[in-house]
Amino acid sequence: MFYDPRSEPHGLARNPWTALVVPRPIGWISSLSPSGVANLAPYSYFNAISAAPPFVMFSSSGRKDSQENIETTGEFVVNMAVADLKEQVNQSSAPYEADVDEFERTGLAKASCRNVSVPRVAASPVALECILNKVVSLTARDGKPVGSEVIIGEVVGIYISDDVIVDGILDTQGMRPLARLGYMDFSITEETFRMERPVSKGE
Repeated sequence: MFYDPRSEPHGLARNPWTALVVPRPIGWISSLSPSGVANLAPYSYFNAISAAPPFVMFSSSGRKDSQENIETTGEFVVNMAVADLKEQVNQSSAPYEADVDEFERTGLAKASCRNVSVPRVAASPVALECILNKVVSLTARDGKPVGSEVIIGEVVGIYISDDVIVDGILDTQGMRPLARLGYMDFSITEETFRMERPVSKGE
């Protein structure tokens, strides 16, 4: 099949778009409101976009509490979403009011960060402390806004639990990170394999 998403219906039972670019890591974003209320929400349009210095991005469809908080305070934290916390990750996606603390609603303990005032999820094995770099509003080819904005953050602090460091490297398989597969489907990374990059050979 082929369809042009600008003008043609896909003809399937459900929109295939969210299941086409998979698996997607989940950015479990914590932030603080100006009055100090903690917010926690998962975003599957998320990824790392630079290594040195490290940057991350996530996209919000419509202005949500996370974006409002981040634009006001200039700070946020990306917590790794893992299998052991999948129920809390899912619960934190509920459309709570802005004055609701999702840490409290999900029963998650907070831990303090070093370089930002936003709390991290204490039970998550990895947390990235970020400062806001910029917000990019997306527009379609015809110039019309699409209602999605990309929040880009510079990573200024990295927390890694000692429990997931084995022989000097991260035990990705042991962390069992969650990924989004589209629709309401998710996956857990429980099997990994190695492939060395090929070395270019002169002709």
